Amino acid sequence: MKKLLTYLSAVLALAIALFSSAPAQAQAVGDYGENQIVDAIFRAQTISLTANLFVGLSTAACTDAGVGTEVTGGSYARVSIARSLANWAGTQGAGTTTASTGTGGATSNNIAINFATPSASWGTVVSAFIADALTGNNIVSCTALTTSKTINSGDTVTFPAAALTFTIN
Repeated sequence: MKKLLTYLSAVLALAIALFSSAPAQAQAVGDYGENQIVDAIFRAQTISLTANLFVGLSTAACTDAGVGTEVTGGSYARVSIARSLANWAGTQGAGTTTASTGTGGATSNNIAINFATPSASWGTVVSAFIADALTGNNIVSCTALTTSKTINSGDTVTFPAAALTFTIN
């Protein structure tokens, strides 16, 4: 009985440690992205992403299941960026253009991501996401912005190189 109690105590301590040290989710690989990764790595399937990825903005937090509340109207459109070593950094650091060899699982934009000039207010943007199409909800990854930003008509909306980071943990 004493061994069983010791074992249960150890299991409980481990569970408490795991849950209390879990970081708050500020970014996520989307369900669609997770499925692509699992199928490619474990199931020898070809990744079915398009040649371009599409960067979008949300006024409500995105999750691995969806974009949150995507900006609409006022000349808003997702920005198309080709999937390439030149456009996205390797995991070894911002600005790198060779195959990933790092250990942190992060990539960032190597080029500026420029949205159209808003012709009306876009609201307060709180997150950015990567999708596989100009419209629709196949989310590859999403991330909360470090600082929310209210976008008004006529504002410049851009992410300079290395300003937008996505991490796969």
